[in-house]
Amino acid sequence: MIILREGERLDDLMRSGRMIIQDENEFCFSMDSVLIAHFPRRKKNARVLDLGTGTGVIPLLIADDVKEIVAIELNSRAADLAKRNVELNGLSEKIFVMEGDYRKHREIFKAESFDAVIANPPYTPIKNGAANKISGIARARHEFTATLEDVVTAARYVLKFHGVFYMIHLASRLCEIVETLHRHQMEMKRLRMIQPKATREANLIMLEAVVGANVGNLKILPPLIVHNDDNSYTEEIYKIYNA
Repeated sequence: MIILREGERLDDLMRSGRMIIQDENEFCFSMDSVLIAHFPRRKKNARVLDLGTGTGVIPLLIADDVKEIVAIELNSRAADLAKRNVELNGLSEKIFVMEGDYRKHREIFKAESFDAVIANPPYTPIKNGAANKISGIARARHEFTATLEDVVTAARYVLKFHGVFYMIHLASRLCEIVETLHRHQMEMKRLRMIQPKATREANLIMLEAVVGANVGNLKILPPLIVHNDDNSYTEEIYKIYNA
């Protein structure tokens, strides 16, 4: 029996019959999490770390494709929901949720112990834009608790040599992202722009970077278009949601 607390709702993930409990007073997962969950080229024997898991949506979406997922979340309310969502979907033997601060990665994880890292981090520096008054939403959208430098540093520390880092972020910060990855011995190998419409410029990017890879040989994929001209979702978006 599923017990929902005040302010909670139950959503269908449309994957393997999985459901997710979310708190409407916190930051509910968005399309960004769904897109980055479907971007990686995963291996069945991979050990994956999800940095800033929120309510655990990414682990729930990729659980069928990897060996093990460790999901870390700083927000205690979100971490509790993530743990309940893992139990709800019977994935406690594959997904391990930790409440903690991945900026303290050296205290929490063993160096070079993961095959892949995935992240949908805060996008916006605090100086840019007004933060949402709801703390959960503000933390998820703005760099209150983790900057781009923080997420890349943590990813590099836990990734094995030739381990792979996947991230979704703002297209406007691409130059900064490339420079930050390079300083941490990671080079981008796949890049996909995300456009709201075919006639609009890209607002987001999804990337794959490899530890210890040589510079160059970047594969730029065709852009992902979210909406048709009539504001309906494109066929590819429907396919992603129903994969």
